[in-house]
Amino acid sequence: MSLLEGKVAIVTGGSRGIGKAIVDAFAAQGATVAFTYLSSRERAEGIAADWKAKGRNVIACYSDASSYVHAESLVPSIKEQFGKIDILVNNAGITNDTLLLRMDEEQWDSVIETNLKSVFNMTKQCIKVMLRQKSGSLIHMSSVVGLFGNAGQANYAASKAGIVGFSKSVAKEIGSRNIRSNVIAPGFIESDMTSSLDDSTKKTFLANVPLSRFGQADEVAQLAVFLASDQSQYITGQTISICGGLNT
Repeated sequence: MSLLEGKVAIVTGGSRGIGKAIVDAFAAQGATVAFTYLSSRERAEGIAADWKAKGRNVIACYSDASSYVHAESLVPSIKEQFGKIDILVNNAGITNDTLLLRMDEEQWDSVIETNLKSVFNMTKQCIKVMLRQKSGSLIHMSSVVGLFGNAGQANYAASKAGIVGFSKSVAKEIGSRNIRSNVIAPGFIESDMTSSLDDSTKKTFLANVPLSRFGQADEVAQLAVFLASDQSQYITGQTISICGGLNT
């Protein structure tokens, strides 16, 4: 039996990168998946169509996770359509990097709203459903940058560190109702950005990674599958780094 058979999941920012890998992994494991997109409509609808052709129930939803109003509308519609919500993956995120002295208010606010406020928006709406069900798994995507910081990314690091504190607090608030809240903190993951780096820059990055390679998005997705599944029923309030040993 598939690990997520019969479960209903919401994944924010699911049209590319790690988000898409999670959508694919969840669908492959039998979940019904509703994922959000903001600017990649054609790509998002293509993902949903591909899974529909394979007999899986995957839907693409235009929604801005940083908007409380959008979350307030999206979550009840998913609950009405599928009857429940078992899993939420807060994956939507952006970067807007610069040194703090050069950072303007918009650069700060945009990252905090997309990366951190979105987690509040979506989690609050989903736990209303999960509390009535007395079950659920919340998975929040942070970063190793949120654990040890990085020059030029004060806004990003703050947003990702905030996710860790938020998740631990939520875990303590609703653990008695059988709802789990955990964080995944990826390190250097193969992406469009890393593929464009020259060999010298890659070597510099990898010098601090004991496994001496970039991670793959599907490796992060498999960790998400585990945390979403019943195999992790006694795990909550934890932050799991998937970084090849970078955070060691």
